[in-house]
Amino acid sequence: MSRIEPFTVSNDLLDTPEELRRRVKEDGYLYFQELIDQDTINNLRRDFLEICHKHGWAEGGDTLMDGIRTGGPFMEGDEGYWPVLDEFQCLESFHAFAHHPSIIDMCDKLFGEKTLVHPRNIGRIMFPENTKYTTPAHQDFIHIRGTEETYTAWIPLGSCPQHLGGLSVLSGSHRSGIYPVKPALGAGGVGIDTSPLEDDGLYWVVGDYEIGDALFFHSHAVHKALPNQSTDRIRLSVDYRYQGCSQPVTEGSLLPHFNRIAWDQIYDGWNSKEYQYYWNDFDLNRV
Repeated sequence: MSRIEPFTVSNDLLDTPEELRRRVKEDGYLYFQELIDQDTINNLRRDFLEICHKHGWAEGGDTLMDGIRTGGPFMEGDEGYWPVLDEFQCLESFHAFAHHPSIIDMCDKLFGEKTLVHPRNIGRIMFPENTKYTTPAHQDFIHIRGTEETYTAWIPLGSCPQHLGGLSVLSGSHRSGIYPVKPALGAGGVGIDTSPLEDDGLYWVVGDYEIGDALFFHSHAVHKALPNQSTDRIRLSVDYRYQGCSQPVTEGSLLPHFNRIAWDQIYDGWNSKEYQYYWNDFDLNRV
């Protein structure tokens, strides 16, 4: 049996950057409760679910915000998945959310310099009755490259108890570099055998996410999704990535997720230019 412990909550360290860095150096993750205001979460959740309803994936009307599925299960790679993913990518609210002041304030303290928000943002839709495609244990660095000091933010768009399929981190797993991978089902297509790490005393941390909670983890931290074991609810979440602006970044991290649509097409119809091509304002070390 895997050892499982609750997340360590780090809200008390938000005003002590040195302690934030000490904790993440030890654990490989930072978990915050109610870091983000509920209105921002709900607005983006509504935008996502309206797209799902339009494509026949979720109920509309008075029950829209409940995320009750009416189709599927679908997964990344399915032909019918791409139109939904493409519409997600074009949402101004989706990209603006990555720059939420509470997130940037924490990241600036963590990095000790101005934060670079990667524009390669990811929206996730996890259906019930699809557990074999649950995202396996893996590390993000092999997909991101650039600086190892890149952090992923995993934020559920609404309350996410464990049975709905939250994210879990193998605490301390970031301290031993990159582990061997093997082919696996689920997002990313590769997984890690964590049995030797657990035998050495590492353990998984989990929790019941409330609306506004956010999890940040190091690019070497091993993490995995929990299966969506609900009977009829879609789990919606976003992945955003952050690093210090002076650190190396790959060109791929500056492209849209899957790079199916050009930025000009994504930006068409946006109300503001604030979050368009903003990374060009930095003197980036592109590698």
